[in-house]
Amino acid sequence: MAGFHEVRFPIAISRDSKAGVQRQTDVVALRSGAEERNALWALGRRKYNAGYGTKTLADLQAVVQFFEARRGRFHGFRWRDTLDYTSSPPGVNPSCLDQSIGTGNGSAKTFQLCKLYGDSFDPFVRTIAKPISGTVLVGLNGVQKTVGSDFTVDTTTGLVTFAAAPANGAVVTAGFQFDVPVRFDTDYLEVNLSALGYGEMPDIPIIEIRT
Repeated sequence: MAGFHEVRFPIAISRDSKAGVQRQTDVVALRSGAEERNALWALGRRKYNAGYGTKTLADLQAVVQFFEARRGRFHGFRWRDTLDYTSSPPGVNPSCLDQSIGTGNGSAKTFQLCKLYGDSFDPFVRTIAKPISGTVLVGLNGVQKTVGSDFTVDTTTGLVTFAAAPANGAVVTAGFQFDVPVRFDTDYLEVNLSALGYGEMPDIPIIEIRT
Protein backbone atom coordinates (compact mmCIF):
# COMPACT_ATOMS: atom_id res chain seq x y z
CA MET A 1 0.00 0.00 0.00
CA ALA A 2 1.25 3.47 -0.87
CA GLY A 3 2.33 5.53 2.09
CA PHE A 4 4.20 8.62 3.14
CA HIS A 5 7.86 8.68 4.11
CA GLU A 6 8.76 11.35 6.68
CA VAL A 7 11.96 12.27 4.87
CA ARG A 8 12.79 15.48 3.01
CA PHE A 9 14.02 15.75 -0.56
CA PRO A 10 17.59 17.14 -0.52
CA ILE A 11 17.30 20.88 0.17
CA ALA A 12 20.48 21.70 -1.75
CA ILE A 13 18.71 20.49 -4.89
CA SER A 14 15.16 21.70 -4.19
CA ARG A 15 16.44 25.20 -3.42
CA ASP A 16 17.02 25.85 -7.13
CA SER A 17 13.88 24.17 -8.41
CA LYS A 18 11.15 25.57 -10.60
CA ALA A 19 7.95 26.13 -8.62
CA GLY A 20 4.34 27.18 -9.10
CA VAL A 21 0.77 26.91 -7.82
CA GLN A 22 -2.05 25.49 -9.94
CA ARG A 23 -5.79 26.04 -9.62
CA GLN A 24 -8.61 24.73 -11.77
CA THR A 25 -11.32 27.12 -12.96
CA ASP A 26 -14.04 26.71 -15.58
CA VAL A 27 -14.65 29.92 -17.54
CA VAL A 28 -17.74 30.04 -19.77
CA ALA A 29 -18.14 32.95 -22.20
CA LEU A 30 -21.79 33.96 -22.64
CA ARG A 31 -23.31 35.30 -25.85
CA SER A 32 -23.65 38.70 -24.19
CA GLY A 33 -19.89 38.91 -23.76
CA ALA A 34 -20.11 38.36 -20.05
CA GLU A 35 -18.64 35.25 -18.50
CA GLU A 36 -19.34 32.80 -15.71
CA ARG A 37 -16.55 31.29 -13.62
CA ASN A 38 -16.65 28.17 -11.49
CA ALA A 39 -13.81 27.12 -9.18
CA LEU A 40 -13.41 23.35 -9.58
CA TRP A 41 -10.75 23.10 -6.87
CA ALA A 42 -11.17 24.58 -3.41
CA LEU A 43 -7.41 24.35 -2.87
CA GLY A 44 -4.39 25.29 -4.93
CA ARG A 45 -1.88 22.56 -5.76
CA ARG A 46 1.88 23.16 -5.73
CA LYS A 47 4.05 21.81 -8.51
CA TYR A 48 7.84 21.75 -8.71
CA ASN A 49 10.61 20.65 -11.03
CA ALA A 50 13.81 19.70 -9.24
CA GLY A 51 15.81 19.23 -12.44
CA TYR A 52 17.04 22.83 -12.27
CA GLY A 53 18.85 22.06 -9.01
CA THR A 54 21.02 19.15 -10.18
CA LYS A 55 24.48 20.60 -10.74
CA THR A 56 26.89 17.75 -10.02
CA LEU A 57 27.18 14.01 -10.51
CA ALA A 58 26.62 13.64 -6.77
CA ASP A 59 23.30 15.51 -7.15
CA LEU A 60 22.18 13.12 -9.89
CA GLN A 61 23.12 10.11 -7.80
CA ALA A 62 21.30 11.52 -4.76
CA VAL A 63 18.11 12.02 -6.78
CA VAL A 64 18.24 8.51 -8.25
CA GLN A 65 18.70 7.00 -4.78
CA PHE A 66 15.86 9.09 -3.36
CA PHE A 67 13.62 8.21 -6.31
CA GLU A 68 14.29 4.50 -5.93
CA ALA A 69 13.66 4.62 -2.18
CA ARG A 70 10.25 6.21 -2.83
CA ARG A 71 9.47 3.65 -5.58
CA GLY A 72 8.85 6.44 -8.05
CA ARG A 73 5.36 7.87 -7.62
CA PHE A 74 4.38 5.27 -5.01
CA HIS A 75 5.40 6.92 -1.72
CA GLY A 76 5.10 10.55 -0.71
CA PHE A 77 7.78 12.63 1.00
CA ARG A 78 8.55 16.08 2.38
CA TRP A 79 9.61 19.03 0.24
CA ARG A 80 11.05 22.39 1.29
CA ASP A 81 9.36 25.09 -0.77
CA THR A 82 11.96 27.87 -0.74
CA LEU A 83 9.30 30.37 -1.79
CA ASP A 84 6.91 29.59 1.07
CA TYR A 85 7.91 27.59 4.15
CA THR A 86 7.23 29.81 7.17
CA SER A 87 4.21 31.23 8.97
CA SER A 88 5.81 34.69 8.97
CA PRO A 89 6.45 37.26 6.22
CA PRO A 90 9.64 36.84 4.14
CA GLY A 91 12.79 37.66 6.08
CA VAL A 92 11.02 37.62 9.46
CA ASN A 93 11.50 34.84 12.00
CA PRO A 94 8.32 33.01 13.04
CA SER A 95 6.65 34.05 16.29
CA CYS A 96 3.82 32.53 18.31
CA LEU A 97 1.54 35.34 17.07
CA ASP A 98 1.86 34.70 13.33
CA GLN A 99 -1.29 32.71 12.58
CA SER A 100 -4.62 32.28 14.31
CA ILE A 101 -5.40 28.57 14.50
CA GLY A 102 -8.55 28.61 16.59
CA THR A 103 -10.54 29.84 19.57
CA GLY A 104 -10.96 27.94 22.81
CA ASN A 105 -14.36 26.67 23.92
CA GLY A 106 -13.35 25.25 27.28
CA SER A 107 -13.29 21.63 26.10
CA ALA A 108 -11.34 21.34 22.82
CA LYS A 109 -7.65 20.57 23.29
CA THR A 110 -6.56 19.94 19.70
CA PHE A 111 -6.09 22.56 16.98
CA GLN A 112 -4.86 22.24 13.39
CA LEU A 113 -1.93 24.36 12.21
CA CYS A 114 -2.89 26.54 9.27
CA LYS A 115 -1.74 29.57 7.30
CA LEU A 116 -3.86 32.47 6.07
CA TYR A 117 -3.34 33.92 2.59
CA GLY A 118 -4.84 37.20 1.48
CA ASP A 119 -6.53 40.03 3.33
CA SER A 120 -9.81 40.40 5.20
CA PHE A 121 -11.83 39.94 1.99
CA ASP A 122 -12.29 36.27 1.07
CA PRO A 123 -8.99 34.96 2.53
CA PHE A 124 -7.71 31.46 1.81
CA VAL A 125 -6.80 29.21 4.74
CA ARG A 126 -4.23 26.50 4.00
CA THR A 127 -3.91 23.47 6.28
CA ILE A 128 -0.33 22.87 7.41
CA ALA A 129 0.17 19.15 7.95
CA LYS A 130 3.96 18.85 7.91
CA PRO A 131 5.50 21.35 10.37
CA ILE A 132 9.23 21.06 10.96
CA SER A 133 10.20 19.59 14.32
CA GLY A 134 11.48 22.15 16.82
CA THR A 135 10.08 25.18 14.98
CA VAL A 136 6.48 25.29 16.25
CA LEU A 137 5.68 28.16 18.64
CA VAL A 138 2.22 28.39 20.20
CA GLY A 139 0.51 31.30 21.91
CA LEU A 140 -2.61 31.59 24.03
CA ASN A 141 -4.12 35.07 24.26
CA GLY A 142 -0.77 36.46 23.14
CA VAL A 143 1.32 34.59 25.70
CA GLN A 144 3.81 32.04 24.38
CA LYS A 145 3.34 28.56 25.81
CA THR A 146 5.95 25.88 26.51
CA VAL A 147 6.22 22.86 24.27
CA GLY A 148 6.16 19.60 26.20
CA SER A 149 4.44 20.91 29.32
CA ASP A 150 1.74 23.19 27.90
CA PHE A 151 1.28 21.57 24.50
CA THR A 152 2.60 18.96 22.09
CA VAL A 153 2.66 18.99 18.31
CA ASP A 154 2.40 16.09 15.88
CA THR A 155 4.81 16.89 13.05
CA THR A 156 3.18 14.26 10.81
CA THR A 157 -0.29 15.86 10.93
CA GLY A 158 0.18 19.44 12.14
CA LEU A 159 -2.12 18.91 15.13
CA VAL A 160 -1.36 20.92 18.28
CA THR A 161 -2.69 19.39 21.51
CA PHE A 162 -2.86 21.32 24.79
CA ALA A 163 -2.40 19.68 28.17
CA ALA A 164 -5.43 21.64 29.39
CA ALA A 165 -8.24 22.88 27.15
CA PRO A 166 -8.01 26.63 26.41
CA ALA A 167 -10.74 28.64 28.10
CA ASN A 168 -13.83 29.73 26.21
CA GLY A 169 -12.92 32.61 23.89
CA ALA A 170 -9.15 32.20 24.30
CA VAL A 171 -7.30 33.01 21.06
CA VAL A 172 -4.91 30.26 19.94
CA THR A 173 -2.05 31.35 17.67
CA ALA A 174 1.06 29.71 16.25
CA GLY A 175 4.25 30.25 14.30
CA PHE A 176 6.23 27.58 12.48
CA GLN A 177 8.26 26.40 9.55
CA PHE A 178 6.79 23.67 7.37
CA ASP A 179 7.35 21.27 4.51
CA VAL A 180 4.96 20.40 1.68
CA PRO A 181 3.75 16.78 1.34
CA VAL A 182 4.58 15.73 -2.22
CA ARG A 183 5.36 12.81 -4.49
CA PHE A 184 7.23 12.32 -7.76
CA ASP A 185 4.95 12.95 -10.74
CA THR A 186 6.72 10.41 -12.94
CA ASP A 187 7.84 6.80 -12.78
CA TYR A 188 10.76 7.44 -15.12
CA LEU A 189 13.79 9.65 -14.58
CA GLU A 190 15.84 10.33 -17.69
CA VAL A 191 19.51 11.21 -17.29
CA ASN A 192 21.67 12.61 -20.08
CA LEU A 193 25.15 11.43 -19.12
CA SER A 194 26.89 13.29 -21.95
CA ALA A 195 25.88 16.80 -20.90
CA LEU A 196 28.23 19.31 -19.25
CA GLY A 197 30.85 16.68 -18.53
CA TYR A 198 28.86 15.01 -15.77
CA GLY A 199 25.33 14.63 -17.06
CA GLU A 200 22.00 16.30 -16.44
CA MET A 201 18.51 15.39 -15.34
CA PRO A 202 16.39 18.25 -16.73
CA ASP A 203 12.96 16.96 -15.77
CA ILE A 204 12.18 15.85 -12.19
CA PRO A 205 8.49 16.67 -11.73
CA ILE A 206 7.17 16.88 -8.18
CA ILE A 207 3.51 17.44 -7.21
CA GLU A 208 1.80 18.26 -3.93
CA ILE A 209 -0.24 15.51 -2.28
CA ARG A 210 -3.74 16.59 -1.28
CA THR A 211 -5.87 14.53 1.04
